Amino acid sequence: MDRVRRDELRLDRRGSHAGTPHLPPEHALAMPVQALRAWTGPRPARPASLARGMAWRRLAVFGGAAALTALAVYQMHRVLAVAGLTGIEAGLIGLFTIIFGWIALAFVSACAGFIVLMRGGSGQLGIDEAAALPELHARTAILMPTYNEDPGRVAAGIEAMLRSLEETGRLPSFDVFLLSDTTDPDIWIAEEAAFLALRERTGGHERLYYRRRRKNTERKAGNIAEWCRRFGGAYDHMLVLDADSLLTGETIVRMAGAMEAHPGVGLIQSLPLIVNRNTLFARLQQFAARLYGPVIANGVAWWHGADSNYWGHNAIIRTRAFAESAGLPHLHGRPPFGGHILSHDFVEAALMRRDGWAVHLVPELGGSYEESPPSLIALAARDRRWCQGNLQHMAVLPARGLHAMSRLHLAMGIMSYLASPLWLFYLIGGMLLGLQVRFIRPEYFPSQFSLFPNWPAIDPERAAWLFGGSMFVLLAPKFLGYIHAMSRRDLRRGVGGPVGAVLSLLLETLISGLVAPIMMVIQSVAVFEILTGRDAGWRPQRRDDGSIALREVFRAHLRHTLFGLALGAAAYAVSPYLFLWMLPVILGLVVAVPLSALTARRDLGRGARHIGLLLIPEEVDPPEVIGRANALARRLRAKAPPEEAVRCLARDPDLLEAHLAMLPPEPERTRGAVDVDLVVGLAKAGDVLTLDEALGVLSGREKAALLGDAEGVRRLVALARHDRAATPALALM
Repeated sequence: MDRVRRDELRLDRRGSHAGTPHLPPEHALAMPVQALRAWTGPRPARPASLARGMAWRRLAVFGGAAALTALAVYQMHRVLAVAGLTGIEAGLIGLFTIIFGWIALAFVSACAGFIVLMRGGSGQLGIDEAAALPELHARTAILMPTYNEDPGRVAAGIEAMLRSLEETGRLPSFDVFLLSDTTDPDIWIAEEAAFLALRERTGGHERLYYRRRRKNTERKAGNIAEWCRRFGGAYDHMLVLDADSLLTGETIVRMAGAMEAHPGVGLIQSLPLIVNRNTLFARLQQFAARLYGPVIANGVAWWHGADSNYWGHNAIIRTRAFAESAGLPHLHGRPPFGGHILSHDFVEAALMRRDGWAVHLVPELGGSYEESPPSLIALAARDRRWCQGNLQHMAVLPARGLHAMSRLHLAMGIMSYLASPLWLFYLIGGMLLGLQVRFIRPEYFPSQFSLFPNWPAIDPERAAWLFGGSMFVLLAPKFLGYIHAMSRRDLRRGVGGPVGAVLSLLLETLISGLVAPIMMVIQSVAVFEILTGRDAGWRPQRRDDGSIALREVFRAHLRHTLFGLALGAAAYAVSPYLFLWMLPVILGLVVAVPLSALTARRDLGRGARHIGLLLIPEEVDPPEVIGRANALARRLRAKAPPEEAVRCLARDPDLLEAHLAMLPPEPERTRGAVDVDLVVGLAKAGDVLTLDEALGVLSGREKAALLGDAEGVRRLVALARHDRAATPALALM
């Protein structure tokens, strides 16, 4: 009998509590909206958990980056200014200064992280994975927001974490809330069925709760805020997850213990490692995050200290501090810059830090996992939304009272997307320089008196050295991660050994280099669209590892291919040497279609794993929580194929009864206000004779409105009377 089956039998003996409410009693907590411009509080307090010498750490990082940048800019000036600077050359130097400064900061920070890791970690907040688990005295809510996700996968993740927590002996300190913002009516009913089944399997009737909002106002931020206002007063901490999050019970307990031990800490952010990926593209991300992600994360944690950032998930937060400090305002104007804040996490951390709460990133704390987009197309869709959210932060940057480090986090988030159009402008500037050299007649003897002619030239030898140095600064964090991995026996084995890890690193570097210019164009277009007022909207994130139709790949990347061909032709027309200089960028764009299609394939990803490439320790020796979640997800997927919502309710009287009980109370409506979807849906449902007819005329929004109304539910289920599976449910009408 396998482990999952033993777990089910052991916990099933606890019995069923069918009458247990789906939500606990409300314990309201005020969460006022924070002012950005009119805030009059004191300067952010210095947290007690802030490490000594933090000013020197930051001086070392920024001073080192500035020194490297100054040296590189000096060399760039020597390359271009052999006989004086033209306007184009001066512009290139300005763009080079910004771009090189960006990668120099990452390089110096990664060097700091490498030193921290080689010395055994920073030991922030006294968290020691080798120490005994702390006893817990406070209450923590584990919040799992979901938006049109696969209910079976979500339930499997929750169950795996519950069982892992149970093994620590600290489970009574935790409650779990499945917070649904789902709009798809079929997924909604499947969520409710998965929730009820999860309660039965785990016996978690007193600690496992479900709530769906009628309107997903303000997306995930509004989802969490609504929970705080209704239930937050009953819990000292909340552990915020994403639908693909997994944490071990030990990690959860240690995070909660650290919050109890440090009352001035408002938020602890773990470092989620990517797992469970199968496509070649996702496995490249997974390997890169595992090999050199810790180097980068430990570096920023070293100089962030208690002024760190929040990534929106896999983080534990002091509930009252969050409610008092992080109520998000609406930004003035219309989307994409106005409206509710999309990238809420950076802003919430900044507002908490403004009120004096410490915010820590603790990357040495293991046992925190997530997933990643399976393809370049899926990554681009997510990135478009993140781009809009980060550019929104331009309106938050001037907010009164923010800590300087919080402003830096916001600015760096903005720069992470502006870097792409800057790189594109830099390439265009290089082409203009080539045109200047070839087609503009040099002015050997300018009008001003000069003893020597003006010979426009570029120092090619110095340019080659500068290019090599830039590549070293850009790629060094990868090789620092490799050195660190080879220094640890468990990690060395987990990434394929010295040879396998090198081959994997080279493969990841090669494909990432080809993908980089595609993402440059994607992000540049996104920035342009946002600056011209185009809203990205909000679509469910694709998490599956399914292949992508070639037609979809062509539609997504044909323009990138055409742009690459045009860029290559223009560069070659200017100069063959310019073409060779731009060849890596041109090649990445030209092969965008086959590259995207091939890297989205599962067979290539699994083939790489089969020959020992792109391995990570979590798949060589899987942590129990990952293995358990995956086994449960497979079993639930096999047991419960997707079913239309109304037929599911009509077939299962218990689910129908539970669904009616879980409907939220009718909201108070202003006089004259009409729920158009509900009114139209009721009219359509009353004008047909069968459920098939109703499903043929109802829109998704109308169907969801009917399922959210007791009378609407009764009408839809009554229409299923010709379906044999509906017979047991008719007694409830």
